[in-house]
Amino acid sequence: MASTTVNVVRYTALLGGVFYGIAHRRTLQKAHDAEVKQHAIHEREHLIAEAKAAWKKKQEGGKDGIVTDPEDPRFDLEKLISKWEADSK
Repeated sequence: MASTTVNVVRYTALLGGVFYGIAHRRTLQKAHDAEVKQHAIHEREHLIAEAKAAWKKKQEGGKDGIVTDPEDPRFDLEKLISKWEADSK
């Protein structure tokens, strides 16, 4: 049987290792959470930039003089179809 001093040292080392593991896990979890948050922010900014670019492209698309509203008196179906054909190529 081991002496009481050896048992005290064993259990002290065991508890010290458990507490160290808990502290280390918390540190790693905080770093991971910060990285996930930063990634989400970056992804959101990227989506906003894409949406702004698409909106700008859509707004510039109306500058070619083609009216797409069939209720407008300046509406020309042939111009609209030729524009769609050109865009699809």
